[in-house]
Amino acid sequence: MGTKCRSGKYRVERDVLDEQRLEEMAQRKIFSDTHPKLTERLKDSLRCTVPKLKQRIVHSLPVLYWLPRYSIWDYGMPDLISGISVGIMHLPQGMAYALLASLPPVFGLYTSLYPALVYFFFGTSRHISIGTFAVLSIMVGGVTERLAPDSDFLAVNGTNLTGRQVNIHARDSYRVQVAAATTVLGGLIQVVLGLVKFGFVGTYLSEPLVRAYTTAAAAHAVVAQLKYIFGVSPKRFSGSLSLVYTLVDVCSLLTKTHLPTLVVSAVSMAFLIAAKELNSYLSPKLPVPIPVELITVMAATLISSYTNLNSNYTILVVGEIPSGLSPPSLPKANVFGEVIGDAFALAIVGYAISISLGKTFALKHGYKVDSNQELVALGLSNAVGGFFKCYSVCSSMSRSLIQESTGGKTQMAGIVSAVIVLVTILKLGSLFQELPKAVLAAIVFVNLKGMFKQYSDIPQLWRSNKIDLAVWLVTWVSTLLFNLDLGLAASIVFALLTVIFRTQLPTYSVLGQIPGTELYEDIETHREVREIPGITIFRSSATVYFANADLYLEALKEKSGLDISKMIIYKRREEAKQRRRERRAERRARRQAKREKPAQRVRQAVTSEMVFSVEEMEAAGHWEDLSTDKEAAHGGYPDRGNRTVFVIPDTLRNADDQCRWEYLKGGAPDCASIGSVSELQDGGSSSEDTLSRDLERVSLGSLGKWTWDVHSIILDLTTANFIDTVAIKTLRNIFRDFGEISVDVYMAGCQAKVVEQLDLGDFFTESVTKRHLFVSVHDAVLYCQNHRGASTIPRYPEYIEIQCSTAL
Repeated sequence: MGTKCRSGKYRVERDVLDEQRLEEMAQRKIFSDTHPKLTERLKDSLRCTVPKLKQRIVHSLPVLYWLPRYSIWDYGMPDLISGISVGIMHLPQGMAYALLASLPPVFGLYTSLYPALVYFFFGTSRHISIGTFAVLSIMVGGVTERLAPDSDFLAVNGTNLTGRQVNIHARDSYRVQVAAATTVLGGLIQVVLGLVKFGFVGTYLSEPLVRAYTTAAAAHAVVAQLKYIFGVSPKRFSGSLSLVYTLVDVCSLLTKTHLPTLVVSAVSMAFLIAAKELNSYLSPKLPVPIPVELITVMAATLISSYTNLNSNYTILVVGEIPSGLSPPSLPKANVFGEVIGDAFALAIVGYAISISLGKTFALKHGYKVDSNQELVALGLSNAVGGFFKCYSVCSSMSRSLIQESTGGKTQMAGIVSAVIVLVTILKLGSLFQELPKAVLAAIVFVNLKGMFKQYSDIPQLWRSNKIDLAVWLVTWVSTLLFNLDLGLAASIVFALLTVIFRTQLPTYSVLGQIPGTELYEDIETHREVREIPGITIFRSSATVYFANADLYLEALKEKSGLDISKMIIYKRREEAKQRRRERRAERRARRQAKREKPAQRVRQAVTSEMVFSVEEMEAAGHWEDLSTDKEAAHGGYPDRGNRTVFVIPDTLRNADDQCRWEYLKGGAPDCASIGSVSELQDGGSSSEDTLSRDLERVSLGSLGKWTWDVHSIILDLTTANFIDTVAIKTLRNIFRDFGEISVDVYMAGCQAKVVEQLDLGDFFTESVTKRHLFVSVHDAVLYCQNHRGASTIPRYPEYIEIQCSTAL
């Protein structure tokens, strides 16, 4: 029972509880009651009722839940302002990021329209903005340039090439088909993963991994835009180290930089940086942020139109933007086999970015985001968008922040932004035909500034967690060198390996008690804890499973000071030697009996037992130097059941007479003829030294050269959340092996799931029952002290039994 004490303290008084008594007191339910069978769960999932059908429809179409409750007075104006702000950002970013995907700018506008409309019906986040994103754009660009390089579309006249002119229309048309097929396939992968409840896959992409990956992807984006910044035409490279090759090629072409293009790029970047800094400074005072990018695009378009930058200075411009919407079309299914790896990478990365942003806003505003439904919603946005020649989408960090900071409440803001994009495509698209591509490249450069700030993670992770720093650096390097798809795969593999290594190489510790409490901490890291005499409390910082079971056993041997494997081998060897001695003695006795005459085969055995106390032996001079040679040959006296017993004749003989000393139990393995009784009386024999060394030991147990002062070992399993068959076998061996040297083993702090797994794995036997499991370490310690506490005080035996027998 518990009683209140002074403020901040408590006192609990109860019986020591093991697992069996705990189950009796708490009436724990059986496994089948709390976990229905698979067939029952399958039947329940297939059973259809009206409430269940309604629930499933609402779950699949979240808009049916929140749209009937939508309040125009409360949410209408904030969503309108937020949608206009985001829609204005969609226009320049959509066209700029289309260049990253190596597609015509108008397809960036398509990508900003259709997926946002689909997400409105199926998404569960209220604040993320679905559309183009730099990382996915550069990943799509890698696919399109690999499958549709410029070299495949050189203009041909008969059998001769007419220079190195590229058929841009044919190339762009095929690249659009490749991007659409990749997007549809990636969307289908996301839908399938969402339907099978695989939304947790995003958890394997840790924050350091995602941040490092996006930082490296930003480097790819920068390198891809250098040709528009400097007005050069580098070669196309694909595969590993393509980033390095492209960068080297661009540097070699710097002498051929197109100066008018460079001037336009520099002026645009300077204006954007200055305007964004001013925007950040004035943002607390402004109801909505200044549309810096849209102003830059409009100003550049006007200047380019009136000065004819394309014709007068050969500056590349966006070119023809068709008005109206293109009809849906089926993707090229014949490229699915070539892009399935890229599609899977796009699906995982896009989902990871979207769910991380969605959960961040949900936590801030107090609502829930369904990870599986988000995966389905994003997959449908991509799959449907792919039919309308869109490329892969996810949530944008910059647009989502604008949507949330300008007061957006629901996805109605996404509808407003989509309407702005739609009006631009239908009526205003032709106005941007004279927009220089260098301005769009400058927009990409400036928008990547936030990703480059993520390099500050390196010193922070160095101070906080070097494992996460290793994940960050490996992800960054592998993504830079192996491209975005292989880099992502290598990063995930390395991140999972760090988890495996951390569970395979945990911290093992011996616990001691904080005086006056029921708390137990590591004796190596806490100064005030005290080790319990005779009890070793062993804990691992990770769960025990097949990958670290052997390491767990080795650490237990090291921390307890008992090399149980060698001790068991030694014990088995000595037992085998003893059996061989007994067999040899029997054979000698039989041979001796055959050699004797029939008249002399009658023998009279006189047996007497002499018991000498320690004081009597010392008074007779037969007991000297009891404290010499602490490494006694026979290992001392663990208890009265394990001591050396010698057989000597009761009649003293001369030194020349033969006297056979028989090894009966314990003691040294070599019990051959070692002297006569007269040598024992003289006080200088090897037998006296052996006996005195045996008595000098004050430990709780001994075996050969090993001695120990431990009678109980407690395994603290509070960190274990599961246990497999290999770990069960290891624990079973621990109980058996330590039991052979009379050391009791107990477990403490097992979770209910672990106890069930132990039960299902046939761990419990007649000798090892649930009485060996305790609810806490303190319960186990109290039981050990009450059960074997007396043995913690080592004592000398009060007498030595010397049993004598002589054959007449």
